[in-house]
Formats: sequence, C-alpha cells, structure tokens
Amino acid sequence: MSQAFELPEEMTIYSAVETRDAMLAWVTEQGAKSANVLEISGAKVREVDGSGLQLLASLSHTDQPWRLVNPSTSLSEACANIGLGGWLAEQTANT
Repeated sequence: MSQAFELPEEMTIYSAVETRDAMLAWVTEQGAKSANVLEISGAKVREVDGSGLQLLASLSHTDQPWRLVNPSTSLSEACANIGLGGWLAEQTANT
C-alpha cells in the first residue's frame, strides 16, 4: 500500500489549484506504481468550502479506485451541510 495523500489544512477556492495539481500528480504517480486503492487522508483539513469539496469529489472521475481516510470534523461537517454525508460514508468505506 502506498502512503496516503495528505489533504491540506485549507481546502478553499484560494488553494484549489495548488491542491489539485499536487493531488493529480500524486494520483498519476501512484496509479503507475500499483492497482491498489489509493488513500486520501483528510485528517488535517480545518477549513473547507465548495471548491474544496468539488476538488475531492473530482477524484471519483478518475480510473483509479480511492478512499478517504480519517476525515476531519470540519470535512465531515462540510459534507453533511451540503447533503454529501452519504457520499462521504461511501468514500471512507471504499476498499
């Protein structure tokens, strides 16, 4: 299993491009190494907006299986507040 990608503390419109570039480069690198489910850690996320959630959801449109591990309270609450609580549960259970 590869090392999890650590989402940043701030997942907002102000950091979306930088986070996207880092995450996509990591997904590409990991996908070339193995067919395992990639792990994305949300433990450090403290601030998140719609852009941050959209970026995370965009992983569902890649060919690489992934799951979210250790979502922070802020990330969990943001998902619940916009009706993505079920989606978050699916992503944390995806194996």
